[in-house]
Amino acid sequence: MKKMLPWLITILLAITLIVLAAFLLLGKFFPGDPNEVNAAVENVETKNLTADEIVELTSEIQDIKTNLADPDYIVSINFAFQLDSATAKEEFDKIKEIKIKPILIKTLADTKSEQLNGADGKDQLSSRLVNLINKTLTEGKLTQVEITNFILAPL
Repeated sequence: MKKMLPWLITILLAITLIVLAAFLLLGKFFPGDPNEVNAAVENVETKNLTADEIVELTSEIQDIKTNLADPDYIVSINFAFQLDSATAKEEFDKIKEIKIKPILIKTLADTKSEQLNGADGKDQLSSRLVNLINKTLTEGKLTQVEITNFILAPL
């Protein structure tokens, strides 16, 4: 038993270090918060709107062209933003060039090209934008962000 004690301590120490390293590296490989999409979805009120109401409450930002976090890729993207009220849309339209567009560019600059692959990647980007933009709005809320055009190209 005395000969096995150092081996047992060594094995337990190795397992502890492996688990600790796994938790530290987990943040690097999966930086997004998995609850972020759920938080954005919970904040959205589900209303059945007519087509005219949707058009009335929707604002667009087109032709955003910027580099991603990976400097070898560039993205050209258009967004449609649906707000919950006409006053919120008016406020959004007033600040979209000076407040909203920089948020879009900064968010895209922090996004890697792999994070935008597939519908899930675009949904996560949309939910991140909903959370960030709702912090800047004083009247009403942003309920939905849709990507209306998306081109990802290597340089």
